[in-house]
Amino acid sequence: MVDLAINGVPVSVEKGTTLLEAAQFLGFPVPTLCHMDGLSPYGACRLCVVEIGEGLRAKLVSSCTYPAEEGLKVRTASERVLRARKMILELLLASCPQSKTIQDLASAHGVRQQRFKQEMEDCILCGRCVRMCEEQMMAKAIGFRYRGEKRSIGTPFDIKSEECRLCGACMYVCPACQLRCTYAEPEKAICGGCANLSPPCVEKEQFHDMMCYMDPCVACEIAKIPATERSGRQ
Repeated sequence: MVDLAINGVPVSVEKGTTLLEAAQFLGFPVPTLCHMDGLSPYGACRLCVVEIGEGLRAKLVSSCTYPAEEGLKVRTASERVLRARKMILELLLASCPQSKTIQDLASAHGVRQQRFKQEMEDCILCGRCVRMCEEQMMAKAIGFRYRGEKRSIGTPFDIKSEECRLCGACMYVCPACQLRCTYAEPEKAICGGCANLSPPCVEKEQFHDMMCYMDPCVACEIAKIPATERSGRQ
């Protein structure tokens, strides 16, 4: 077992456990994008960064790929970490502002503006589709090509792969494929309009064996507000 402290809370984890897994075990929220349960860690988006160490030796690392170390002190929401995450989200919004996943992450982390030129890319190179195709579908039909600014994902020489079964798993896990309507102006890149829509809710009288699938359930959150306060807001 490895003993470490996350946000001042001591925890013992098995050797080989990542900092992301340890933080999730304690219930500390750490945002992720390229990471996905069932796929190997990749550390491409850097959204899951945490701060380790103390003083001048403190540094930011991707928690999905960094293994837990004996005596390590980890901070998941320090000022430095939050600044880094917001900057990463702004850059992701500049690359792919039409992504519902990225817009939701930006909204959840208080990003209210996007200061960079929008590129309207259709890929953020998170590698989810490549790992899904190789590790879960056992096909290896697609992969990374070239390097630097020419880096992309596709089949070798853009020739249709005979290994591809058209299963659609690559699209299912792709955050850029989950589109949302958006503006073309950088200052309006974060829509947040869907957060104001009335959500569907499971009728408990009709479906006794179903749990509410919303996280968090907006209807339940509204129910917590006193009736007098709700009437005052209307």
